[in-house]
Amino acid sequence: MQTILQQRFAGLQALRLRSIIATSEFYSMIGKELPVQEIRFQVVTKGNAYHIVERSTGLTKGFRWTWKEAINYAQVLEARADGIKLSLSGERK
Repeated sequence: MQTILQQRFAGLQALRLRSIIATSEFYSMIGKELPVQEIRFQVVTKGNAYHIVERSTGLTKGFRWTWKEAINYAQVLEARADGIKLSLSGERK
């Protein structure tokens, strides 16, 4: 079962990459620049904690007690949303 999941993941990554390339080529054909991708996750101070909020839904995806940890976690969530496997050594799941 593990190899099937790996093959599926590799296939989805290839499709995602293909869509990015096709979009880039389309914009170059019409002579416009690619739109800048907005930040998906925002760190918000609530009380004495820092909440990581998904901007599109307004849902809190996690919280951390220090600003640095909150920023690092938001960057991990951004990378995962882009399909990049990334983790921090002290990350909680």
